Order: sequence, then C-alpha cells, then structure tokens
Amino acid sequence: MMSDNIVRFPGTARAEDAERSLIPAKLRNARLKCRLNQSELAAQIGVSRQAVSAYELGDKNPEPQVMYQIAETLKQPIPYFTAPDLPCFGETGTQFYRAFGAKTKKLNNMSEVLGLWFTQVSRYLDDYVNYPEVQLPDVEPVSSSGRYSDEEIEKIAEDLRKAWGLGFGPISNIVRLLESKGILITRYEIEDAQVEAFSYWNGNKPFVFLSSVKESAVRSRFDVAHELGHLIMHRGIDQDEIEDKATLKEIEGEANRFAGAFLLPRQSFPSEIFTTRLDAFKELKLRWKVAIQAMIYRCKDLGIFDEFQITNLYKQISRRKWRKIEPYDDKIPFEQPRLLKRAVELLVDNEKKTTSEIISELSLSKRDIERLCKLPEGYFNVSQDFDSSPSLK
Repeated sequence: MMSDNIVRFPGTARAEDAERSLIPAKLRNARLKCRLNQSELAAQIGVSRQAVSAYELGDKNPEPQVMYQIAETLKQPIPYFTAPDLPCFGETGTQFYRAFGAKTKKLNNMSEVLGLWFTQVSRYLDDYVNYPEVQLPDVEPVSSSGRYSDEEIEKIAEDLRKAWGLGFGPISNIVRLLESKGILITRYEIEDAQVEAFSYWNGNKPFVFLSSVKESAVRSRFDVAHELGHLIMHRGIDQDEIEDKATLKEIEGEANRFAGAFLLPRQSFPSEIFTTRLDAFKELKLRWKVAIQAMIYRCKDLGIFDEFQITNLYKQISRRKWRKIEPYDDKIPFEQPRLLKRAVELLVDNEKKTTSEIISELSLSKRDIERLCKLPEGYFNVSQDFDSSPSLK
C-alpha cells in the first residue's frame, strides 16, 4: 500500500514556490491517468525508475526542476500535486469495466483516476447547486446465485419506464433523461484508448463515464442504457466478483439484456417488425435511435426471428460492411451531458465563483475540468474575475 506521507521539496528562486508539499498519491494518480509506468515517467523526466518510486513512496524529495518537469509531463499544475484530495460523496463502489487483466490494466487504472476526478468535481459543485434527486429503484435477483433471469430483467426495464413516465415508445435523449433522474454523466475524450464506458456509485450518487471512441451515437446510447443496468442491478457486487471472467460475462450479458429491454420494449418494438429484409431496419434505426445490429439481437432475445434468420441477417451485415459503420450513423448526433456544464456556468454567471477561483479550488488542469464538465476548450482561459472599476465610454 502506498504511503500517505507528504514530502517537501526545496524552494526555487521564485518565493511562491518555496516549501511546497508533494503528496505522493497525487503523483501516482497523475502518472496512471497518463498511462505511464514508473520507468516510462522516469525516462521522460530524466531520473531513474527508483527515484520515481521513492517519490511515490514519500521517501525522497524531487528537486524543483524535476518537479516542474513532472508537472509538464503529466499535464497538471503544481497545485494539483500539493493540494489535498477534494472530498467525494462517500465510498466508491464497484466500477464496471468491460474487461480486466494485463491487457486492460493501464486503461482501467486511468479510468479509475478519471472517475475519481469526475466524482470530486461533481462533489465540489454540489456545494453550490442542487442536482436532481436520484430516482433509481432498489432491485435484487430472486435466485440465491445473484443472477437475474431474462424475465426479471425485462420486468425491471418495464417498471423503470413506468416509474419514469416514459410509456413504451422511443427515448429521444437518454443522456438528458438520466441526468434528470440524478445520474451524473460525463463524456470525456480519451485519445488512443478503447474505453467505451463505465459506471459506479459514490456514496448515494450514481455516475456514468462515457468516452468518445464510438463511431456512432446509437452505439453510445446503448452504452448509456447498459451502464444504467449496472447501476440498478449490480450495486451490491464486489470488485473481485467482476474480475472473474465467467462472472463478468454473466453480468455484462445482464446489462446488455437490460439495455435492449429499456430501449426497445417488448410491448411495442415487436409490432414494428414486419419483415426480415435488412433494409427495413434502416428506418427503424432513425425512429428508435438504436443500432441495426442491436435491433436484430433484440429480435433474437424476443424470439421474433429464428436462428437461421438471425444468421442470415448478420451475414448480410458483413457483406455490406456494416459491422462498424451502419447507414444513418451520420444523421444521429451524439448526446452530450450538460448538468455539470450548467452548474459551472451558473456559478460564474451569478458571480458565486470566478473561473480563476474554480481552477484554484479544484487544482486540476484547465483542460481536464473543461473535458469533465463538457465546457468548450478555452473556457477557463478567459478572465472572468469580478471587477467593480468604471469602464471607459
């Protein structure tokens, strides 16, 4: 376990930098967020791996020039490394990643850090704004195995639609819907990383983290519904359970079944299926905002088509090269979260906080705050300090 020691590094010629305190855990998190191991960071800042290890254990002080190199390499301001962690809403529950193991370790570590920052920024804003009340049901599987039957999952999705007053038609904007029900969502662009989405509870608040690797908005919408399934059905699952491949596969299957049931209800969707011709699904995609492949799989779940028909449809998809890019992907826009964006704008517009104060108090890079809150790039570059001096006519 990492030491929580705080080490001090000596001052530089600039007095304001004197006697800053390095928090080792903050250094480790910034490194993991950049998907670097200790050796890789060491090579970039010109020290040994042993030196980086000593910094992260709190056993050695980085020299001032090394500390500035660390900040530049890890793209965080010096205050990030010296300011104590901001509070969260409570303990963080299981984070539902799609895979575990050596191949995904760096991505999962990065996601864990980004999830922490997302939680801390949300908690910071919670001191000043009222988030919508969380409206998620408490559910448990009937079986002692902890697994849900298909019928249970269908019923959970139906009951949720009824509780939220949705009826059984298409959902126009699932991101906005979930935010209105108290779920905090971000869409953070991660370069060169296949991170689709993950979710978790922190205290009494549910979170969904979306990346931007999807080629189409409809697939991203399915991800949102998938994570909603995790938040509702799998809150009591421990982290070690989902690190078991067999258990993870079952849990992912349950979340997929929920997503299909929630987006394409069995009370209404089947009545719109009148042919096995692939082209018929193109118009249904525009109406339901669900991928053609997901609709075909839903037809399999509901027994609308037999195995031969399903196989034939997937062969057609392969021949037409629709596996990754489908028709009308360019006609359905990505749904963007707006809750945190509006919270920041509310603080600034009502002069509760200046942009400078927000940056200072969060101690994260401007770009990370902008990405987490879906603010336009450069939002924090504009000075918005309060100024009561008269203006020129």
